[in-house]
Amino acid sequence: MDTQGQARAMMMRHTQNIRNRQQSMLDRTASEMGMDIDNNQHPSEIQGKLSSASRLNYDRSGSSMS
Repeated sequence: MDTQGQARAMMMRHTQNIRNRQQSMLDRTASEMGMDIDNNQHPSEIQGKLSSASRLNYDRSGSSMS
């Protein structure tokens, strides 16, 4: 795989990780509110391009646990 292909694959994984974090936070919030959401009946996948605000909110943070 060439460098450009590697960069594309890395960016796609990064975007998918952001979507997964955003989806898990939405699911967690829904369950805290008491909403019973069956993902088999109502798949709730985030669609479209991520906004810059969601990239900032759901991206990895600079802090780490020690």
